[in-house]
Amino acid sequence: MIITRAILIGIIIWVLGVSVYMISFYLPLLEDKELQANIILFMTVIPLVWYGSAFYYKKEKDTHGFRIGLIFLAVSVVLDALITVPVFMKPNGVTHIMFFTDLGFWGVALVFQIVVVFYYHLRVLKQFVKLKK
Repeated sequence: MIITRAILIGIIIWVLGVSVYMISFYLPLLEDKELQANIILFMTVIPLVWYGSAFYYKKEKDTHGFRIGLIFLAVSVVLDALITVPVFMKPNGVTHIMFFTDLGFWGVALVFQIVVVFYYHLRVLKQFVKLKK
């Protein structure tokens, strides 16, 4: 496992995800801007994590997707705790407890894991099995 590579990709996913989340508040789609931002983030995380996984697995094929998903998620959680909550959420009255107990947060966390594991099984293992034949 190339942990530095996974951490750097996790940082990129987090930066892009937070950026999309913050920008989505300015789109005039729904009256509930928080719901709108969460929906857009949820839809954005899927391709972000997919392409992050593709980039990771270009150089490394042995690490199971579940472990890489945990690294991507851990990076995101740490950066959310250190930056997202204090800088973007606290001014709006959202505490760390409120942020990390929100079902939307855990939904996105689950998507991280599912997408990386799915990518691993669909692209990495399938390719590996073809090489062995």
